[in-house]
Amino acid sequence: MSILIDKNTRVVTQGITGKTGQFHTRMCRDYANGRNCFVAGVNPKKAGEDFEGIPIYASVREAKEQQGVTASVIYVPPPGAAAAIWEAVEADLDLVICITEGIPVRDMIEVRDRMRKEHRRTLLVGPNCPGVITPEEIKIGIMPGHIHRKGRIGVVSRSGTLTYEAVGQLTELGLGQSSAVGIGGDPVNGLKHIDVLKLFNDDPETDAVVMIGEIGGGDEEVAAHWAREHMKKPVVGFIAGVTAPPGKRMGHAGAIISGGKGTAQEKLAVMEACGIRTTKNPSELGSLLKSVLR
Repeated sequence: MSILIDKNTRVVTQGITGKTGQFHTRMCRDYANGRNCFVAGVNPKKAGEDFEGIPIYASVREAKEQQGVTASVIYVPPPGAAAAIWEAVEADLDLVICITEGIPVRDMIEVRDRMRKEHRRTLLVGPNCPGVITPEEIKIGIMPGHIHRKGRIGVVSRSGTLTYEAVGQLTELGLGQSSAVGIGGDPVNGLKHIDVLKLFNDDPETDAVVMIGEIGGGDEEVAAHWAREHMKKPVVGFIAGVTAPPGKRMGHAGAIISGGKGTAQEKLAVMEACGIRTTKNPSELGSLLKSVLR
């Protein structure tokens, strides 16, 4: 089993005619079961055309009606990306993965608020994330497929590159992954660490989880407190930004220590207190995970 996506997921690419959308749709289509999964694209101005055999529709709703799409991946530029998310939510898809970086925070606040008020069931991953992969079945996003192996370790991360780092180490140690989820580094996003931990906790084919966080916000602490009470599987963790100075944004828009809150030390201390084994050295993530497996 896997979480969020599998070989039966049917994907529409929003922004399929842009250079980024074309490149990554091609890479995803060529990975594992991608040819059966990537079934549609959206561009209102190019409806009726196709991208290398993938039909292009005027709207997500039309793509859903014609191709039965269940998930969307978004490569739309920042000014139109929030509207693209809403279009997919309104089409009542199961899952929306937004790769776009640099969406105005106000736009995301409006989308998230509207999703909540209207009790929308669509799950949002991102924005500003690498996507989701279930190794040897399907990848939706920009991660390098070749480093992943099918297995029983879940990975959830705010950082794209650290996701790849953890996965690469696990694969080298012979530990495959059930799914890897990049939740993105923006201050206002979809699924949080706690949501993904819940999914892994309920997945009978995930044995342990690597949780990677960053400075800023309190999401990692919330997830750690939940894990202490409910998680039935071992979790190991890492927080990026141990040496970050307060008040200075580090890379991601959400990676900022404000009001003395959100420091790496604080997050690591809470995680350790909640039974999550942590390391301050990202090169030790794989070996740390291996050490907690019974």
